[in-house]
Amino acid sequence: QWTAGVGTDAAPYFRIFNPILQGQQHDPNGTYTRRWVPELTKVPLEYLQQPWTMPLDVQESCRCRIGKDYPKPIVDHAQVKDRTLAAYQTSRE
Repeated sequence: QWTAGVGTDAAPYFRIFNPILQGQQHDPNGTYTRRWVPELTKVPLEYLQQPWTMPLDVQESCRCRIGKDYPKPIVDHAQVKDRTLAAYQTSRE
């Protein structure tokens, strides 16, 4: 039912999982991530949960260029979290 502590959870309504923190907390050595996301297999552990922060030379050395071999982030999690919490608050008023 639950994978690495992520999933939908109705209570409390404002719980918004952070996929980066979930990866850091529940896959600290990157075993799960490397198994199921082969594009990240050679990414150094320090960048594994946020590969888009890798310098270009590191991307090239591990053959994981962001935007080519692995997608760029679709959203900024902090901004989306704030927007979602504001929408939840508005809907409760």
